[in-house]
Amino acid sequence: MSRQGELNIDVLDHDACKKLAQWFDDRWNDRWCIDISDELAQIIGESWAREELIPPYHIYIKMAYHLSQKARAGLSEFRIPREFGQKLFEFQKAAVKIAAHHINKRGGVLIGDVVGLGKTLMATAVARIIEDDLGLETLIICPKNLVDMWKDYRDQYRLRARVLSISQVISKLPELRRFRLVLIDESHNLRNREGKRFHAIQEYLNENESKVILLSATPYNKTYLDLSNQLRLFVPEDKELTIRPERLLKDIGKIEFRRKHQCPIRSLAAFEKSEYPDDWRELRRLFLVRRTRSFIQDNYAKTDTENGRKYLTFEDGTRSYFPMRAPKTIKFKINDKDPDDQYAKLYASDVVDTINSLRLPRYGLGNYVKETHRKPPTQSEVRALNDLSRAGKRLMGFCRTNIFKRLESGGEAFILSIERHILRNYIFLHAIEQGQPLPVGTQDAGLLDARINDEDADSTSITSDLFDNENNTGENEIEEKGSLKFEKDYKDRAAKIYAKYALEYKNRFRWLREELFSKALANDLQSDVKALLGILKKCGDWDSTKDTKLEALHKMITEKHPGEKIIVFTQFADTVRYLEKHLKLKGVSSLSGVTGDSPDPTALAWRFSPESKNKTPFGRIKSEIELIGYACSVDLELSDFLYLSYSLQRGHLLKDRISLHT
Repeated sequence: MSRQGELNIDVLDHDACKKLAQWFDDRWNDRWCIDISDELAQIIGESWAREELIPPYHIYIKMAYHLSQKARAGLSEFRIPREFGQKLFEFQKAAVKIAAHHINKRGGVLIGDVVGLGKTLMATAVARIIEDDLGLETLIICPKNLVDMWKDYRDQYRLRARVLSISQVISKLPELRRFRLVLIDESHNLRNREGKRFHAIQEYLNENESKVILLSATPYNKTYLDLSNQLRLFVPEDKELTIRPERLLKDIGKIEFRRKHQCPIRSLAAFEKSEYPDDWRELRRLFLVRRTRSFIQDNYAKTDTENGRKYLTFEDGTRSYFPMRAPKTIKFKINDKDPDDQYAKLYASDVVDTINSLRLPRYGLGNYVKETHRKPPTQSEVRALNDLSRAGKRLMGFCRTNIFKRLESGGEAFILSIERHILRNYIFLHAIEQGQPLPVGTQDAGLLDARINDEDADSTSITSDLFDNENNTGENEIEEKGSLKFEKDYKDRAAKIYAKYALEYKNRFRWLREELFSKALANDLQSDVKALLGILKKCGDWDSTKDTKLEALHKMITEKHPGEKIIVFTQFADTVRYLEKHLKLKGVSSLSGVTGDSPDPTALAWRFSPESKNKTPFGRIKSEIELIGYACSVDLELSDFLYLSYSLQRGHLLKDRISLHT
């Protein structure tokens, strides 16, 4: 009867009904028929339609089983190359297989594990799998200071790959031969889809039908559009996806969505219209592989019964323990009664109140746009003004928080930041006074996020990726050092910098006529300048010989842990440079600082721990560095991160974090 399709339709003709009824009765009364009533009742009783309610946990397990079907398919679809077998943990192997499945099915993947879980090694393994299975060659695009690291990975794991600095993509990609697999490290640098680099890479990927591997520990910063912009590199905005933004559709309905947005309902463009986390969670499921350290510890790590520590196991049985953070505050003296105590001056309530009262108009320019204009803004000005409006108060909050963080980090970093902020304000004031257009930088919150950018956003020499300056080598950056004591010094320097901006660096900025903004802008700029100059006058020049926090760190290094391995983490490159300079002056010679601007941070990691980085054979590199300072935007991969515990097993001391609020 299961094959009798005519039983599934309405039969209205009398004669046909009579014949069908006779046919059914013949089947029912057939002597060879078997009564399956009990079996059918049992099947129904065990199905979702049974009278007894199904436990919610069973429903949850059923849903989890089906939702994980694609991930489980990836685990069985690919095999890890032999040379990676003893170097990948189980959680990394799982990520590699799932990522390969995403590439095979959707043409690309974003590996977004948090810092320290080994994205570089995993991406290398994924590339090797795709190369071996499909016979492809790989193009690796990465920041300039990671080129040597990727060349080392390429040679070590025998990738058929070329490594290209992201600063060269505009000039090199149009003439480059076809690579069917492209790996992009630090892909969050391409979250601005209006940038020249973005378009150069997107065009290359489309023309060559390349499969894509994206790497980023911060796939999105403060908006989900950061994620979709990266996906747009290989996913056309109108491409048909298997999912749609259900939460948004529930809110406004399909008809209103089509009327309002006029884009395919199952597309990347449709998801970009949603602000609901549930919708973006579904999109991430299709393209993103992302785990946290706590997830790895909870789901992959084992616990040592002897010491209670969590560890992961290599294929050969070797254990690698997770470093245990044991914060210990190293105190330094602050004497509120001493008029010469530098930290007492910095941490005084009037300094804190001054920072809290700052207007920060450069980070809230949208608040100063005139409602009506004598000369209407051009189309490009309208786009720029809209960007200012979207930035809103968020950038102002970021800026204020960063000032406090730099105050906490150290006196030198704070003083430098205040001086730069004043100078930037004077650049705007110079433009307003001269009736010249304002040089507006990026309104990207990522520039103010120390997790992504360890340089001071107010530095006049900083280059934002918004402007895609492919020839920026650092040799011709604007000089901002020198004596800035009085208001006239700032004004003179601001005029010189503005002239350089207008001539040599014009393409790095969006230029907006000063007449588009109200007079309140100049008033608030001047008000902040006056307040910050007051802080500088009170605090004076920073004297490293009286830096009690620096002295506490030096004492810990030389007296409590002499000759041992130490890592100092800080959020700011200025603090790294300050510590490196003055600790060396105090006699700590085996020391190096690493920032996001370091030419080759990988080489410094090798010199710090050559054994864990496999750089000791044949005397290639000996351990030259005992103390290393890291700015937090430097991405420490698992191979760099877990060598902390690797060295601990060999009797060395490594500080995960020195609690000096650096």
